[in-house]
Amino acid sequence: MSGDSIADILAIAAHRDDVEQTCGGTLLRAGSRGLRTAILDLTQGEAGTRGTAEDRAKEAGDAAKILGVRWREALDLRDGAIANTLENRLKIVRVLREVRPRVVILPYWQARHPDHAIVASLGYEACFLSGLAKIDTGTAPHRPFKIVYASLYADVRPSFIVDITPFIEQRHAALMAYRSQYANQSAGNALFVPEEEIRERTFAEARHYGLLAGVKYGEPFVQKEVGLVDDLTILPVQSI
Repeated sequence: MSGDSIADILAIAAHRDDVEQTCGGTLLRAGSRGLRTAILDLTQGEAGTRGTAEDRAKEAGDAAKILGVRWREALDLRDGAIANTLENRLKIVRVLREVRPRVVILPYWQARHPDHAIVASLGYEACFLSGLAKIDTGTAPHRPFKIVYASLYADVRPSFIVDITPFIEQRHAALMAYRSQYANQSAGNALFVPEEEIRERTFAEARHYGLLAGVKYGEPFVQKEVGLVDDLTILPVQSI
């Protein structure tokens, strides 16, 4: 990494709390290995059924402390109607050139929520544009080396799993920092999982993906590229 970068890994998501759900454990693991992590939320959360944008801003700050991220900001893309426009791509380009990550984590490109699906293509195209010298944003071009897609809620076989077993409790604490979203309340009670079930559900999902890779708890990712292996004798997951 270049010395003027802010983070080694940047997770980009549509909404505050998306990262906590899909790759919070991965960011915690990266931090434990001395890597610098960052989060870019693309919306303020103004269209959410529960809470306000102000509530979610404070909660995102609390969650960031639990996750140990070095940098976190939110853009002003329209919540519930994120569009893949040149204007929005350039907003992300400015962040990429400021943070200068080697790895970018994006949401998987198929999702129930349209915002999540569009961010996969929006983020990818922004990563490409960020490396073009003739696009002037006042900062030097930067193109991330690797893009991976957090696929926790997608019905797809992961390319790989990150072992988050030592960090499962911290990941849960970061998610539950969003009290406006996950504490029991009358608003949206027909849409949201009861607070007492959140732990069971999220741990079960992490347990499922962990079992696929022979660990207790895991987070799944997809990469579009073919993987490269140098030494067959150190491949980590047992076959039989």
